[in-house]
Amino acid sequence: MAKYLLSVVQPTGGVPDPEVLEKIMVDVEAVNDDMRRAGAWVFGAGLHAPDTATTLRPDGKGGVLVVDGPYVETKEYLGGFTIIEAPDLDAALEWGRRLQHAITLPIEVRPFQG
Repeated sequence: MAKYLLSVVQPTGGVPDPEVLEKIMVDVEAVNDDMRRAGAWVFGAGLHAPDTATTLRPDGKGGVLVVDGPYVETKEYLGGFTIIEAPDLDAALEWGRRLQHAITLPIEVRPFQG
């Protein structure tokens, strides 16, 4: 079985109201539970906003420059992810569809190399 990354594409601008977010989290946990029962779920987590990031860049002299914040400014960012195992892309896309329906945000499905 191949591993796939299901990335949550989060728009900048904050999180939904608490009552909306609560329903989303219940729906996401239901999909995660289904993935676990099917043996597809490997790992998943939400991420803090990009302004909490620290970026490491080569300094051109063999060292590393440490910079607060994201590498680039964008209108969307990686808001969370789930790693699954699936027999093929079609199966991974079906889990992605279910996750997208629960989260209500775009989901990018991408296979791991190797």
